[in-house]
Amino acid sequence: MDQKTSQKAALKSMDVGLILTYRCNSRCAMCNIWKGPTSPAEEISLREFEKIPYGLNIINLTGGEPTLRSDLAEIVDLLYPRTATLEISSNGLHPEKIYPLIKKYPNIRIRFSMEGFEETNNRIRGEENGFQTKVNGLRKLQDLGGTDLGFAITIQDDNADQIVRLFEFAEKNCFELATSTIHNGFQFHKGDNVLYDRLRTAGYIEELITAQLKTSTVKNWFRAYLNLGIVSRVLGHNRLLPCPAGTNFVFVDPWADVFACNVRPDLKVGNLAEQSWDELIYGPVMQATREKVAACQQNCWMVGSAKTAMRHPRFTRLPRLKPFMWVAENKLRVTLGGKINFNRYIDHSVVYKDPVVHKRVPYDSSAPVKRKLQRKEEAHYTEGEFINR
Repeated sequence: MDQKTSQKAALKSMDVGLILTYRCNSRCAMCNIWKGPTSPAEEISLREFEKIPYGLNIINLTGGEPTLRSDLAEIVDLLYPRTATLEISSNGLHPEKIYPLIKKYPNIRIRFSMEGFEETNNRIRGEENGFQTKVNGLRKLQDLGGTDLGFAITIQDDNADQIVRLFEFAEKNCFELATSTIHNGFQFHKGDNVLYDRLRTAGYIEELITAQLKTSTVKNWFRAYLNLGIVSRVLGHNRLLPCPAGTNFVFVDPWADVFACNVRPDLKVGNLAEQSWDELIYGPVMQATREKVAACQQNCWMVGSAKTAMRHPRFTRLPRLKPFMWVAENKLRVTLGGKINFNRYIDHSVVYKDPVVHKRVPYDSSAPVKRKLQRKEEAHYTEGEFINR
Protein backbone atom coordinates (compact mmCIF):
# COMPACT_ATOMS: atom_id res chain seq x y z
CA MET A 1 0.00 0.00 0.00
CA ASP A 2 1.53 3.34 -1.04
CA GLN A 3 1.58 6.37 1.26
CA LYS A 4 -1.35 8.14 -0.41
CA THR A 5 -3.55 5.05 -0.24
CA SER A 6 -2.55 4.48 3.37
CA GLN A 7 -3.42 8.04 4.34
CA LYS A 8 -6.78 7.81 2.59
CA ALA A 9 -7.57 4.62 4.50
CA ALA A 10 -6.56 6.31 7.79
CA LEU A 11 -9.01 9.17 7.15
CA LYS A 12 -11.92 6.73 7.05
CA SER A 13 -11.20 5.74 10.64
CA MET A 14 -10.53 9.26 11.96
CA ASP A 15 -12.92 11.42 13.98
CA VAL A 16 -12.37 15.16 14.37
CA GLY A 17 -13.81 17.20 17.22
CA LEU A 18 -14.13 20.86 16.26
CA ILE A 19 -14.53 23.09 19.31
CA LEU A 20 -16.18 25.99 17.53
CA THR A 21 -16.31 28.34 20.51
CA TYR A 22 -15.90 28.57 24.27
CA ARG A 23 -18.98 30.78 24.51
CA CYS A 24 -21.78 28.95 26.31
CA ASN A 25 -25.22 29.85 27.67
CA SER A 26 -25.34 26.94 30.13
CA ARG A 27 -23.57 27.08 33.50
CA CYS A 28 -22.72 23.48 34.28
CA ALA A 29 -21.31 22.54 37.67
CA MET A 30 -18.85 20.06 36.10
CA CYS A 31 -17.59 22.43 33.38
CA ASN A 32 -16.15 25.94 33.44
CA ILE A 33 -16.23 26.68 29.72
CA TRP A 34 -18.92 29.29 30.25
CA LYS A 35 -16.67 31.30 32.57
CA GLY A 36 -14.06 31.97 29.87
CA PRO A 37 -15.71 32.72 26.52
CA THR A 38 -13.76 33.29 23.34
CA SER A 39 -14.14 36.38 21.17
CA PRO A 40 -16.23 35.68 18.03
CA ALA A 41 -13.74 37.64 15.94
CA GLU A 42 -10.89 35.35 17.05
CA GLU A 43 -12.63 31.99 16.65
CA ILE A 44 -11.62 29.43 14.04
CA SER A 45 -12.97 30.41 10.63
CA LEU A 46 -14.17 28.87 7.39
CA ARG A 47 -10.69 29.44 5.98
CA GLU A 48 -9.28 26.90 8.44
CA PHE A 49 -12.18 24.50 7.92
CA GLU A 50 -11.43 24.42 4.20
CA LYS A 51 -8.16 22.64 5.05
CA ILE A 52 -10.02 19.69 6.52
CA PRO A 53 -9.95 16.83 3.99
CA TYR A 54 -12.77 14.79 2.54
CA GLY A 55 -13.31 11.20 3.65
CA LEU A 56 -13.33 11.51 7.46
CA ASN A 57 -15.40 9.16 9.60
CA ILE A 58 -17.03 11.67 11.98
CA ILE A 59 -16.79 15.41 12.42
CA ASN A 60 -18.31 16.60 15.69
CA LEU A 61 -19.17 20.30 16.01
CA THR A 62 -18.96 21.02 19.70
CA GLY A 63 -18.07 23.78 22.13
CA GLY A 64 -18.90 25.66 24.26
CA GLU A 65 -22.22 25.97 22.50
CA PRO A 66 -21.95 25.64 18.69
CA THR A 67 -25.34 27.25 18.02
CA LEU A 68 -23.88 30.55 19.26
CA ARG A 69 -21.82 30.70 16.07
CA SER A 70 -23.60 33.03 13.65
CA ASP A 71 -22.01 31.16 10.73
CA LEU A 72 -23.04 27.65 11.86
CA ALA A 73 -25.03 27.06 8.65
CA GLU A 74 -22.02 27.93 6.49
CA ILE A 75 -19.81 25.65 8.61
CA VAL A 76 -22.26 22.78 8.14
CA ASP A 77 -22.47 23.37 4.37
CA LEU A 78 -18.68 23.25 4.12
CA LEU A 79 -18.08 20.19 6.33
CA TYR A 80 -21.10 18.00 5.63
CA PRO A 81 -19.65 16.46 2.42
CA ARG A 82 -16.26 15.84 4.05
CA THR A 83 -17.37 13.18 6.50
CA ALA A 84 -19.50 10.06 6.73
CA THR A 85 -21.24 11.50 9.80
CA LEU A 86 -21.58 15.13 10.82
CA GLU A 87 -22.57 15.59 14.47
CA ILE A 88 -23.64 18.66 16.41
CA SER A 89 -23.23 18.46 20.19
CA SER A 90 -25.42 21.19 21.66
CA ASN A 91 -27.00 22.14 24.96
CA GLY A 92 -30.31 22.27 23.10
CA LEU A 93 -31.43 25.60 24.52
CA HIS A 94 -31.89 27.08 21.04
CA PRO A 95 -33.11 24.16 18.93
CA GLU A 96 -34.65 26.57 16.42
CA LYS A 97 -31.13 27.29 15.15
CA ILE A 98 -30.83 23.62 14.16
CA TYR A 99 -34.24 23.28 12.48
CA PRO A 100 -33.12 24.59 9.06
CA LEU A 101 -29.99 22.42 9.18
CA ILE A 102 -32.03 19.26 9.70
CA LYS A 103 -34.48 20.25 6.98
CA LYS A 104 -31.52 20.47 4.60
CA TYR A 105 -29.47 17.55 5.99
CA PRO A 106 -31.84 15.21 7.87
CA ASN A 107 -29.15 12.66 8.74
CA ILE A 108 -26.97 15.06 10.75
CA ARG A 109 -26.47 13.52 14.20
CA ILE A 110 -27.85 15.78 16.93
CA ARG A 111 -27.11 15.30 20.63
CA PHE A 112 -28.56 17.63 23.26
CA SER A 113 -26.84 17.57 26.66
CA MET A 114 -29.30 16.33 29.28
CA GLU A 115 -28.28 15.68 32.88
CA GLY A 116 -31.52 14.09 34.08
CA PHE A 117 -35.13 15.08 34.34
CA GLU A 118 -36.41 18.64 34.80
CA GLU A 119 -35.18 19.66 38.25
CA THR A 120 -31.95 17.65 38.13
CA ASN A 121 -30.96 18.82 34.64
CA ASN A 122 -31.71 22.44 35.39
CA ARG A 123 -29.77 22.35 38.68
CA ILE A 124 -26.65 20.63 37.31
CA ARG A 125 -26.55 22.70 34.13
CA GLY A 126 -27.67 26.07 35.54
CA GLU A 127 -30.56 26.26 33.05
CA GLU A 128 -34.12 27.48 33.19
CA ASN A 129 -36.66 25.07 31.71
CA GLY A 130 -33.80 23.25 30.02
CA PHE A 131 -35.29 19.76 30.10
CA GLN A 132 -38.56 20.64 28.40
CA THR A 133 -36.86 22.93 25.89
CA LYS A 134 -34.61 20.06 24.76
CA VAL A 135 -37.43 17.51 24.62
CA ASN A 136 -39.64 19.85 22.60
CA GLY A 137 -36.72 20.65 20.33
CA LEU A 138 -35.97 17.00 19.59
CA ARG A 139 -39.63 16.29 18.88
CA LYS A 140 -39.72 19.18 16.42
CA LEU A 141 -36.55 17.86 14.78
CA GLN A 142 -38.26 14.49 14.45
CA ASP A 143 -41.19 16.19 12.72
CA LEU A 144 -38.71 17.85 10.34
CA GLY A 145 -37.34 14.45 9.33
CA GLY A 146 -34.27 14.14 11.56
CA THR A 147 -33.00 10.56 11.63
CA ASP A 148 -30.33 10.52 14.39
CA LEU A 149 -31.53 12.54 17.35
CA GLY A 150 -30.91 12.14 21.04
CA PHE A 151 -29.57 13.17 24.41
CA ALA A 152 -26.08 12.99 25.90
CA ILE A 153 -25.74 12.60 29.66
CA THR A 154 -22.67 13.11 31.83
CA ILE A 155 -23.14 10.56 34.60
CA GLN A 156 -22.27 11.80 38.09
CA ASP A 157 -23.41 11.36 41.69
CA ASP A 158 -26.25 13.86 41.29
CA ASN A 159 -27.99 12.08 38.40
CA ALA A 160 -26.79 8.45 38.43
CA ASP A 161 -30.06 7.26 39.96
CA GLN A 162 -31.97 8.64 36.93
CA ILE A 163 -30.00 7.13 34.06
CA VAL A 164 -32.15 4.01 33.61
CA ARG A 165 -35.35 6.05 33.64
CA LEU A 166 -33.84 8.55 31.23
CA PHE A 167 -32.84 5.67 28.94
CA GLU A 168 -36.41 4.31 29.08
CA PHE A 169 -37.74 7.80 28.33
CA ALA A 170 -35.41 8.06 25.33
CA GLU A 171 -36.45 4.62 24.05
CA LYS A 172 -40.14 5.47 24.38
CA ASN A 173 -39.67 8.68 22.39
CA CYS A 174 -37.33 7.16 19.77
CA PHE A 175 -34.37 9.23 20.97
CA GLU A 176 -30.80 8.02 21.27
CA LEU A 177 -28.94 8.25 24.60
CA ALA A 178 -25.17 8.80 24.63
CA THR A 179 -23.37 8.41 27.95
CA SER A 180 -20.14 9.58 29.52
CA THR A 181 -19.03 10.43 33.05
CA ILE A 182 -17.32 13.46 34.54
CA HIS A 183 -13.76 14.06 33.38
CA ASN A 184 -11.13 16.69 33.80
CA GLY A 185 -9.63 18.25 30.71
CA PHE A 186 -8.61 21.46 29.01
CA GLN A 187 -11.80 21.55 26.93
CA PHE A 188 -13.86 21.77 30.11
CA HIS A 189 -11.46 24.19 31.86
CA LYS A 190 -11.90 21.94 34.89
CA GLY A 191 -9.36 19.97 36.89
CA ASP A 192 -11.17 19.04 40.12
CA ASN A 193 -14.03 16.81 38.93
CA VAL A 194 -14.23 13.65 41.05
CA LEU A 195 -17.03 11.28 41.96
CA TYR A 196 -18.12 11.25 45.60
CA ASP A 197 -19.30 7.63 45.75
CA ARG A 198 -17.72 5.61 42.97
CA LEU A 199 -19.30 2.25 43.86
CA ARG A 200 -22.80 3.68 44.05
CA THR A 201 -22.45 5.37 40.66
CA ALA A 202 -21.00 2.20 39.11
CA GLY A 203 -23.99 0.21 40.35
CA TYR A 204 -26.46 2.46 38.56
CA ILE A 205 -24.44 2.22 35.34
CA GLU A 206 -24.52 -1.58 35.58
CA GLU A 207 -28.32 -1.39 35.78
CA LEU A 208 -28.26 0.67 32.59
CA ILE A 209 -26.04 -1.92 30.88
CA THR A 210 -28.56 -4.66 31.64
CA ALA A 211 -31.44 -2.52 30.40
CA GLN A 212 -29.61 -1.82 27.14
CA LEU A 213 -28.88 -5.50 26.51
CA LYS A 214 -32.56 -6.34 27.00
CA THR A 215 -33.51 -4.23 23.97
CA SER A 216 -33.62 -5.39 20.37
CA THR A 217 -31.29 -2.62 19.13
CA VAL A 218 -27.74 -3.60 18.18
CA LYS A 219 -26.51 -0.05 18.85
CA ASN A 220 -27.74 -0.34 22.44
CA TRP A 221 -25.84 -3.61 22.92
CA PHE A 222 -22.54 -2.01 22.01
CA ARG A 223 -23.36 1.05 24.08
CA ALA A 224 -23.64 -1.44 26.94
CA TYR A 225 -19.98 -2.34 26.40
CA LEU A 226 -19.08 1.34 26.21
CA ASN A 227 -20.85 1.74 29.56
CA LEU A 228 -18.85 -1.18 30.96
CA GLY A 229 -15.83 0.99 30.18
CA ILE A 230 -17.47 3.83 32.09
CA VAL A 231 -17.86 1.52 35.11
CA SER A 232 -14.13 0.77 34.90
CA ARG A 233 -13.40 4.50 34.63
CA VAL A 234 -15.70 5.33 37.55
CA LEU A 235 -13.98 2.81 39.84
CA GLY A 236 -10.58 4.20 38.88
CA HIS A 237 -9.37 1.20 36.89
CA ASN A 238 -7.44 1.25 33.63
CA ARG A 239 -9.15 1.53 30.25
CA LEU A 240 -10.70 -1.59 28.77
CA LEU A 241 -9.02 -0.80 25.44
CA PRO A 242 -5.96 1.33 24.55
CA CYS A 243 -6.53 5.00 23.75
CA PRO A 244 -6.25 5.85 20.01
CA ALA A 245 -5.79 9.61 20.53
CA GLY A 246 -3.89 11.19 17.66
CA THR A 247 -4.47 8.14 15.50
CA ASN A 248 -8.24 7.74 15.35
CA PHE A 249 -9.29 11.13 16.66
CA VAL A 250 -8.04 14.68 17.15
CA PHE A 251 -9.50 17.90 18.53
CA VAL A 252 -9.23 21.44 17.19
CA ASP A 253 -9.88 24.29 19.62
CA PRO A 254 -11.48 27.69 18.89
CA TRP A 255 -8.09 29.23 18.04
CA ALA A 256 -7.36 26.44 15.50
CA ASP A 257 -4.83 24.71 17.75
CA VAL A 258 -4.81 20.95 17.07
CA PHE A 259 -4.50 18.41 19.89
CA ALA A 260 -4.40 14.63 20.04
CA CYS A 261 -7.14 14.73 22.69
CA ASN A 262 -9.27 17.17 24.68
CA VAL A 263 -7.73 16.38 28.08
CA ARG A 264 -3.97 17.06 27.89
CA PRO A 265 -2.91 20.46 26.51
CA ASP A 266 0.66 19.20 26.25
CA LEU A 267 -0.48 16.97 23.36
CA LYS A 268 -0.72 19.93 21.01
CA VAL A 269 0.61 19.18 17.53
CA GLY A 270 0.25 22.54 15.78
CA ASN A 271 -2.22 25.05 14.41
CA LEU A 272 -4.57 24.60 11.47
CA ALA A 273 -4.34 28.28 10.51
CA GLU A 274 -0.58 28.02 10.14
CA GLN A 275 -0.05 24.48 8.85
CA SER A 276 -1.56 22.03 6.40
CA TRP A 277 -3.65 19.05 7.47
CA ASP A 278 -1.02 16.59 6.23
CA GLU A 279 1.74 18.38 8.14
CA LEU A 280 -0.30 18.20 11.33
CA ILE A 281 -1.55 14.61 11.08
CA TYR A 282 1.40 12.89 9.39
CA GLY A 283 4.30 15.06 10.54
CA PRO A 284 7.01 14.32 13.13
CA VAL A 285 5.25 16.20 15.95
CA MET A 286 2.22 13.93 15.69
CA GLN A 287 4.46 10.87 15.58
CA ALA A 288 6.11 11.97 18.83
CA THR A 289 2.71 12.79 20.30
CA ARG A 290 1.44 9.28 19.57
CA GLU A 291 4.35 7.92 21.57
CA LYS A 292 3.23 10.09 24.50
CA VAL A 293 -0.31 8.76 24.10
CA ALA A 294 0.98 5.18 24.23
CA ALA A 295 2.63 5.96 27.58
CA CYS A 296 -0.30 8.02 28.95
CA GLN A 297 -1.52 7.05 32.44
CA GLN A 298 -4.78 8.99 32.26
CA ASN A 299 -7.94 6.99 32.90
CA CYS A 300 -10.19 8.58 30.29
CA TRP A 301 -13.19 6.91 28.70
CA MET A 302 -15.23 9.60 26.95
CA VAL A 303 -17.43 8.86 23.96
CA GLY A 304 -14.79 10.01 21.48
CA SER A 305 -11.95 7.97 22.95
CA ALA A 306 -14.16 4.94 23.71
CA LYS A 307 -16.06 4.40 20.47
CA THR A 308 -12.94 4.90 18.36
CA ALA A 309 -11.15 2.29 20.51
CA MET A 310 -14.08 -0.14 20.14
CA ARG A 311 -14.41 -0.09 16.37
CA HIS A 312 -12.41 -2.05 13.85
CA PRO A 313 -9.44 0.03 12.63
CA ARG A 314 -10.13 -0.74 8.98
CA PHE A 315 -13.83 -1.56 8.77
CA THR A 316 -15.09 1.30 10.90
CA ARG A 317 -18.74 0.20 10.90
CA LEU A 318 -17.71 -3.04 12.61
CA PRO A 319 -16.45 -3.59 16.19
CA ARG A 320 -13.19 -5.04 17.37
CA LEU A 321 -13.26 -8.65 18.47
CA LYS A 322 -13.15 -7.99 22.24
CA PRO A 323 -16.30 -5.80 22.38
CA PHE A 324 -18.04 -8.13 19.91
CA MET A 325 -17.40 -11.22 22.04
CA TRP A 326 -18.51 -9.45 25.23
CA VAL A 327 -21.73 -8.27 23.58
CA ALA A 328 -22.50 -11.68 22.06
CA GLU A 329 -21.99 -13.51 25.35
CA ASN A 330 -23.90 -11.12 27.57
CA LYS A 331 -26.73 -10.43 25.15
CA LEU A 332 -27.35 -14.18 25.05
CA ARG A 333 -27.13 -14.43 28.82
CA VAL A 334 -29.65 -11.62 29.39
CA THR A 335 -31.98 -12.97 26.67
CA LEU A 336 -32.04 -16.36 28.43
CA GLY A 337 -32.99 -14.70 31.70
CA GLY A 338 -29.54 -14.70 33.27
CA LYS A 339 -27.64 -11.92 34.97
CA ILE A 340 -24.36 -10.34 33.93
CA ASN A 341 -21.51 -11.29 36.24
CA PHE A 342 -19.83 -7.90 36.28
CA ASN A 343 -17.14 -9.20 38.64
CA ARG A 344 -15.77 -11.26 35.75
CA TYR A 345 -14.75 -8.06 34.01
CA ILE A 346 -14.17 -5.55 36.80
CA ASP A 347 -12.84 -6.02 40.33
CA HIS A 348 -15.31 -4.09 42.48
CA SER A 349 -13.15 -4.58 45.57
CA VAL A 350 -10.60 -2.17 44.12
CA VAL A 351 -11.87 1.41 44.13
CA TYR A 352 -9.63 4.43 43.64
CA LYS A 353 -9.60 6.78 46.63
CA ASP A 354 -9.28 10.43 45.67
CA PRO A 355 -6.83 12.34 47.88
CA VAL A 356 -9.03 15.45 47.70
CA VAL A 357 -12.73 15.65 46.91
CA HIS A 358 -14.06 18.99 45.68
CA LYS A 359 -17.81 19.48 45.80
CA ARG A 360 -19.39 20.58 42.55
CA VAL A 361 -21.52 23.63 43.24
CA PRO A 362 -24.63 24.15 41.09
CA TYR A 363 -24.95 27.67 39.76
CA ASP A 364 -28.07 29.71 40.28
CA SER A 365 -29.48 30.33 36.80
CA SER A 366 -30.92 33.64 37.95
CA ALA A 367 -27.66 34.94 39.47
CA PRO A 368 -25.43 37.42 37.63
CA VAL A 369 -22.90 35.75 35.33
CA LYS A 370 -19.20 36.46 35.84
CA ARG A 371 -17.17 35.76 32.72
CA LYS A 372 -13.61 36.62 31.68
CA LEU A 373 -12.94 36.85 27.96
CA GLN A 374 -10.13 34.59 26.73
CA ARG A 375 -8.03 36.31 24.10
CA LYS A 376 -6.15 34.54 21.37
CA GLU A 377 -2.78 36.04 22.28
CA GLU A 378 -3.03 34.98 25.93
CA ALA A 379 -1.72 31.74 27.46
CA HIS A 380 -4.44 29.12 27.45
CA TYR A 381 -5.28 26.14 29.67
CA THR A 382 -3.31 27.35 32.67
CA GLU A 383 -5.54 25.74 35.31
CA GLY A 384 -2.83 23.17 36.09
CA GLU A 385 -2.55 19.49 35.29
CA PHE A 386 -5.74 17.73 34.26
CA ILE A 387 -5.83 14.31 35.95
CA ASN A 388 -8.36 11.52 35.45
CA ARG A 389 -8.23 8.44 37.62
